[in-house]
Amino acid sequence: MKHLLDIETADRDFLMKILESAEVFLKVLEQPSKKLPTLRGKTVLFMFMEPSTRTQSSFEVAAKRLSADTVNFSPAKSSMRKGETFLDTLYNLQAMGVDGIIVRHSSPGAAHFVAQHTKASVINAGDGAHEHPTQALLDAFTVRRHLGRLNGLKVLIVGDILHSRVARSNLFLWRMFGSEVMFSGPPTLLPGEFEGLGARIVALDDVLEDIDVLMVLRLQRERMEGPYVPSVREYRRYWGITRERLRRLPERTIILHPGPVNWGVELDWEANDRENTLILEQVRNGVAVRMAVLYHLLARTEEVG
Repeated sequence: MKHLLDIETADRDFLMKILESAEVFLKVLEQPSKKLPTLRGKTVLFMFMEPSTRTQSSFEVAAKRLSADTVNFSPAKSSMRKGETFLDTLYNLQAMGVDGIIVRHSSPGAAHFVAQHTKASVINAGDGAHEHPTQALLDAFTVRRHLGRLNGLKVLIVGDILHSRVARSNLFLWRMFGSEVMFSGPPTLLPGEFEGLGARIVALDDVLEDIDVLMVLRLQRERMEGPYVPSVREYRRYWGITRERLRRLPERTIILHPGPVNWGVELDWEANDRENTLILEQVRNGVAVRMAVLYHLLARTEEVG
């Protein structure tokens, strides 16, 4: 594959190669010398048109660990402020000879658009409410390391499903590898279309005692144009993972969150007292997974390991 634009249409074997290679790169990150010459001479461009902490920093660390050169594009400091179109900007940046483009954009399909207009390999770092493929991969990698498998699991994703690219990518990935995916959240944030994609819509309190993976999502207020929930207090009461609900979870249940976490709203701080709350481990694993993605898209040499 030349690009990683989504999980829905990605090749299953290619995704498994990424997960297997990430195990190798994770071991590299645990060594005193963490740098490899794998992508020396390659240039990776970051086109982040939306704010990001974890994803952008993680990709940048991953690229530098592989010895790639990196260029950060800031729309606020670019000629787009002078009226230059997004496409003209892309053509000019491509003319500088970049090998890979990592793009985050508020519009669904933006990464596909970039891939159609560049010779570089394109990685989708989140396009609106569409998909976020590397987040789903790092989530799966984290679970696989703890539970030893990706198939036959019960995965519950709770929160703002409507606006979540993470929920969509995880739905496609877990279904691809043979696990059950359940969604729970306010009816206004949980459209029925997801049942057609293979998710099971459930009431949160009906399934807590029998899940392997709990993924908690925040309310994406920056994407909301109306009153989707009566109040934050009401949201926490019915869909928040409170300390009372934490006590009902099996010990085996892994808790994930793509971040940023609004503590005391969708997830109570007491979650950090559980051994299987792996939020920071997700962040650590994200570097290894993104190293694997960059390797397989840009290196195109013999297999790693």
